[in-house]
Amino acid sequence: MSLNKIILVVAALCLTFAPPVQGASLVPKGKKVFFGVSDTGDPADFGGFSDAVNQHPALIQTFRSWGSDFPESIERWQTARARPVLHITTADPQDGHESISPRGIARGGGDEYLIRLNKLFWKKKMRAYVRPLGEPNRCLNVYAAYDCDGKLKDAAHRPRWYKRAFRRVYIVVHGGGKRRQINRRLRRAALPPLRSSLGGLPKAPVDLIWSPLPAGSPTAPHNRPKRFYPGSRWVDWAGTDFYSDNQDWKALTGLYNRFSGKPFAITEWSVSTGDDSQFVRRAMTWIKRRRRAKMLLYYQDFGSASSYRIQNWPASLGVLRRFLRSPRYLSYAPHFPKAPPPPPPPQGGLAPTG
Repeated sequence: MSLNKIILVVAALCLTFAPPVQGASLVPKGKKVFFGVSDTGDPADFGGFSDAVNQHPALIQTFRSWGSDFPESIERWQTARARPVLHITTADPQDGHESISPRGIARGGGDEYLIRLNKLFWKKKMRAYVRPLGEPNRCLNVYAAYDCDGKLKDAAHRPRWYKRAFRRVYIVVHGGGKRRQINRRLRRAALPPLRSSLGGLPKAPVDLIWSPLPAGSPTAPHNRPKRFYPGSRWVDWAGTDFYSDNQDWKALTGLYNRFSGKPFAITEWSVSTGDDSQFVRRAMTWIKRRRRAKMLLYYQDFGSASSYRIQNWPASLGVLRRFLRSPRYLSYAPHFPKAPPPPPPPQGGLAPTG
């Protein structure tokens, strides 16, 4: 092998196993903001929402269960030409039982799945946001630490296990290093080594979003967001969910101010209990006045009759449309997912004409 070829091989390996870029690498530049909408499973709903608000959403948020593959979701992302936000829950989609506890994730019991995510986004060169175990301080979530009376569920769900689980997801899904480098990062995060014989992990083009509720449910002192913060080294974005039927503006602003070193995302928001143009106006103004607020994801639920569908509330829809006219809201994220090119026709055959 010539010297030039050796140099090229070494350079390629360095790129593949380079350490992940710390901090938010997928943040819109300047004063721009990414607006997005939830994925219902029907591509027509994305188009209908876009038409209603007169704006193509730059992002699409899909909700998936731990361990699941999602080829149909990827096709919808490509059809929508929208950058994905992948929320991951540990609730089973069939009966709702918990497939793995925060302690199980922290100890490496879910490494196979995390490695699959890392390789998927790296192989497809697909820029994406991963939002694992959102709303950890909401008692109804299976991975929550406390029940709705404020009592600890069990030892496997203590806040420290949630924080360690999030760190592990961050390190493995980001990847970017040989096995010993990944294990060194895990050790520094107080975590056991990778449960895999792989030689290393490629660097995936992802950012991770940490998103508790602003005040917690229940709103007990031990259920506040700060109790669940994994640490700045393991968080790319801070964010939260905010609905019109539970407006705690003081808690929202407090959460934004507390994590001042991170770009901020409203990972779910919606008009949820009737036409509320005042809520929409206040929410959009809140975003406008905060420099680090860079992502806004509308939750539209499922079914056209849902109270979350802003198309059903004319006054709220009108206010949102006016705010989205601003050039600060990008219609497309750079390098949005695109459908792969069609396969070439068989040799000696004719290309399809339809």
